[in-house]
Amino acid sequence: MYRCAIVCFLGAVLACGCGRRDKEISPLLSAIMNDSVSMAYDRPGDSVPDDGCVRLRTRTKLPLSKLFNDINPQHIEVARRDGIIPVDSPDKAWTQGRGLVKIESNRYYFVDELTHSYPYLKPHAAALLAEIGRRFHDTLRARGGGDYRPKVTSVLRTPLTVGRLRRVNRNASQESAHQYATTFDLSYSKFICDDAASTRRTFEDLKNLLAEIVADLRSEGRCLVKHERKQACFHITSIAPADSIFENIQYE
Repeated sequence: MYRCAIVCFLGAVLACGCGRRDKEISPLLSAIMNDSVSMAYDRPGDSVPDDGCVRLRTRTKLPLSKLFNDINPQHIEVARRDGIIPVDSPDKAWTQGRGLVKIESNRYYFVDELTHSYPYLKPHAAALLAEIGRRFHDTLRARGGGDYRPKVTSVLRTPLTVGRLRRVNRNASQESAHQYATTFDLSYSKFICDDAASTRRTFEDLKNLLAEIVADLRSEGRCLVKHERKQACFHITSIAPADSIFENIQYE
């Protein structure tokens, strides 16, 4: 029996705010990310009903380790080419003239409480994340419903946060693509359910649907993907389009 993917919420609501630099690029990304709204902080439920789930049809057939096998050196190569120079803090990225987008929870994905990274990405990477969330939402609705969002678990890291992470996770790479603001992790073991009364889905089916969406974007040349089994996430590095509209932004 598969567990239904239901997540409990606390009652408090976190307000989303934008700084001056965030507003510089928000008109461009607002059309992609759509209605960034205040979201309740989540607390995943450890015990959920085993019955009442509606199975979801997905196209994911291969094992995830074979489907997503882009190795770390490939991620690093693309990240160095398309990303920022590693910095000690997000603010220093602005001094380079390399603007970043602040990633916040919205109707298409949820940003977890980040302990070893900062919620910032290059514009083309932010657009990719928004596209994954949008396709996940639309495909789920087209295949029978269910009010779920993927969870972002890691975004921009600095050399300092990489060092701290390696103290608690020996598998963490010292040379991380996360340092270039092109890379983010999406959990495939935890999803946010915004309405427990909506169509119930299994974690397995939601994982396979997310894999399907990410695989499609990978085949379109939008990203590299590594299946991280121990961290239960998809490690995704965005590939900047040759003439990306997201790179034609003037920053102060």
